[in-house]
Amino acid sequence: MSAKKSRIVLMTDSVSDIGRTQAEELGIRMLCMPITVDGSALREELDFTKEEFYTMIDKAKEFPSTAQLTPFEIQEQYEAIAKEGCSDLIFTTIGSGGSGTYNNASMARDAFYAAHEGEAHRMTVHLVDGRNYTATYGYAVVEAAKKLKRGAEVEELIEYLDDWAKHAGLYFVPYTLKYVKRSGRVSAAAAFAGELLGLKPFCRIVNCKSSVLQKIRGEQNIIPKLVETAKAEMQPHTPYLIMQGNHPEYAQQLGAALTKALGYPPEGYWSIGAAICCNVGANVVGFVIRRPEESV
Repeated sequence: MSAKKSRIVLMTDSVSDIGRTQAEELGIRMLCMPITVDGSALREELDFTKEEFYTMIDKAKEFPSTAQLTPFEIQEQYEAIAKEGCSDLIFTTIGSGGSGTYNNASMARDAFYAAHEGEAHRMTVHLVDGRNYTATYGYAVVEAAKKLKRGAEVEELIEYLDDWAKHAGLYFVPYTLKYVKRSGRVSAAAAFAGELLGLKPFCRIVNCKSSVLQKIRGEQNIIPKLVETAKAEMQPHTPYLIMQGNHPEYAQQLGAALTKALGYPPEGYWSIGAAICCNVGANVVGFVIRRPEESV
């Protein structure tokens, strides 16, 4: 008798910033993160689009707050997918260094296994730590879905997802310090001084560890500095993505400049979601690259 054919399902959370339409087209299951705006409990991607959130955050009286997914609601998803006949579920989460979702997914897996102990064909849950935010792992989930459609098996998919997450870096510059100041990432005094001097923080996030690479004076210098850093820090001839917010023209300028500097275009333009907006605002431009090493 031949072995039972595997049925693999990919799942991620909405911090990946994969759009609902794209996720549905590729068969990616999406868990929508909770966010509170002026006392209203909402779900990212379900209750608002990215573009709607750009307006919401600007008009909000209180600073929006995000929360992690609970073990209970994650286990509910495991149960629902298992009932569909899935043999292997690969769940790539927001980085464990920035959210408790990965740990909650692990707790949910333990509870799911306990509830189905002894079953002959219990679904196997594979967890992948996204190690970062937004497209740094969202892009890999999209590419993994394409690989799955071409016939890739569990081991290949997990290896790809984990390898990309270990090396991906997020780089961006907010055009205003209003939201950086409100989120507490920098002191109000430092943000005020930066605004007076026309300084913009050039930020990098690797393995959920954020740092300010430098302070850029003058908006005309933002794109050149981004290009210079991409050329210096990315693994040569690897895919890269352009990050955009409520001013896509900045992203188009960066995309054109990087295409000229690197000799090939970006894999795509990725709109930032609530997780990034709540910390730096929607007026931002940046990129995601594959770095040659894993350390910050």
